[in-house]
Amino acid sequence: MDLITSFTFWEEFWIVFVVVMIAWFIYDKYVQRNHQLLVNYPIIGRLRYVFEEAREPFRQYFGDEKFYESKDKLDWVYKAARDLPNYASFSPSQPLPNPKFMIKHANFVLNDNEVEDDFQVTFGAKREKPYTAKSIIARSAMSDGSISPEGTRAFVQGSQLGGFPINSGEGGVTSNFFVTHTHYDPSYMKIVDTSSFNKKIEHYVRKFSNGATASEIYRKIVFKNDPEAETYILDLNTKVFYRPNWDAPLENFPKAVPADMPDIVFQISSGLYGTRDKEGKFDPNRYKKVMSFCQMTEIKIAQGAKQTGGKLAAHKVSPAIAYYRNVEAYKDVFSPNRFPYANTIEELFDFIGQLQKLSKKPVGVKIVISDIQNIEPYAKEIKKRIDEGNDSYPDYIAVDSGSGGSATAPIEMMERVGLDVRDSVYLVDKVLRDYGVRDEVKLVASGKILTPDDIIIIMSLGADFLQIARGFMMSAGCIRARYCSGTTGRDCPVGLATQNKSKRRKYFVFRHATYVANYHKNLLKNVKGMLAIMGLKNIKQLNKEKIFFLDKDSKVHDDIDEVFRRKLDLSKDIKDLEHELR
Repeated sequence: MDLITSFTFWEEFWIVFVVVMIAWFIYDKYVQRNHQLLVNYPIIGRLRYVFEEAREPFRQYFGDEKFYESKDKLDWVYKAARDLPNYASFSPSQPLPNPKFMIKHANFVLNDNEVEDDFQVTFGAKREKPYTAKSIIARSAMSDGSISPEGTRAFVQGSQLGGFPINSGEGGVTSNFFVTHTHYDPSYMKIVDTSSFNKKIEHYVRKFSNGATASEIYRKIVFKNDPEAETYILDLNTKVFYRPNWDAPLENFPKAVPADMPDIVFQISSGLYGTRDKEGKFDPNRYKKVMSFCQMTEIKIAQGAKQTGGKLAAHKVSPAIAYYRNVEAYKDVFSPNRFPYANTIEELFDFIGQLQKLSKKPVGVKIVISDIQNIEPYAKEIKKRIDEGNDSYPDYIAVDSGSGGSATAPIEMMERVGLDVRDSVYLVDKVLRDYGVRDEVKLVASGKILTPDDIIIIMSLGADFLQIARGFMMSAGCIRARYCSGTTGRDCPVGLATQNKSKRRKYFVFRHATYVANYHKNLLKNVKGMLAIMGLKNIKQLNKEKIFFLDKDSKVHDDIDEVFRRKLDLSKDIKDLEHELR
């Protein structure tokens, strides 16, 4: 006993360390049979897995940026979100590589105050209830579920603060989209109130702890073991829980979108989530109820590199997810590859017409372009229906970039499926013009759009409107660790793209809502600045004449149509293209 007590702390530490190392060595070499490397190199071989694990979260801090052409563009987003100046000394830290599009400036530039603040875009002008977006920018589709409830609330509040639309994503309109909706009506909302004593508990916990902890404890007190507790949103002022009651009669739902709601673009995918009945068929009444809170509809035919459906494993189908999507809890949920009402272009357009009549609002379609054959049938059918006096056709076409895609895109598709967004926008704009229907359809672009210069280029090529995903994700706190839940077996370290309650609890909803709004504000502010140096008073003056192209050898190409004729000519010798165009 005297011998043991005589050991110093460091002596005890080294004894324990040696014992652990010996046990670890024996385990690696003689017990485990999962890793051949560790059999031959016990303990030391584990360094390989340490470095491999650290590669993704730390990759952005070393070396040049590859995916976004320049780390300066990423820094711009983070600074814009925090409302910090976006200036550089001497030169960019990582200049944009050639080939690239360049912006033409005017001899006599304008002052910023001479550029109009009009960034409105009107969709479905012929519909009974057209939608005029206040901004040319929307947050792209992100489902509540892939994004944490706290992340969705931050985006919704940021959308309301910034005055820009937000796409629901394919998971449907959940209770978290109602976080700004305080004038709830019990005729179409289910409300859960509690005693003043419970509210006092919440008050004191919040006072001596933090809001996330207080809300969690309060929710457990009120709902106890109710599995649907997380389907409710908490009004922080009244301490009342509420959620939309989709079983309420249709006539009880608002006739116009409530003013305290964000502008929501409701996305429908092949799973029909949010608009399906219990058998998985389209439910017109449920759709009309949802559209009481949404401005227009987007049918997702394809998204980025993801040209497949998907499966939501039973253990992930919580009661909350089941309620939102109108599926059965703890059972596998499948989304087919093909949209169920799009076996042909004609069938798709007829379904679009059905939605337009049900909602009286604009309906668009989201696709990915690989070649002219992807868009020509759309243009041909639109032209045919216009000539026939049939207005059942898309009010807008959204084209997504093939490079990347959602967090769940198969890796083998990410670099092999679909055109770059610039190629896609040019091609769709051209084909619609060739068929004489360009003025009837708005063109929406998404994919690798981060900064004001990206916006100028894309809109010069023909886009009317933009949907941004990654930029908004970064403004909401994403550090690009590539640990999005559901794909890696890990959890998003900032609590944004995860359902891990521990990570979610530490996400700063209100702060990131402000960052999201700041990012949008500074995008438009700096777009105005670029329009000023181009000598343009309104963003609608952008066209292909306002940009030029630098090829790999810094040769200037002023004729943008010729650039794309050469780039999109599949018969052209590929070796020529490698030297000229990306």
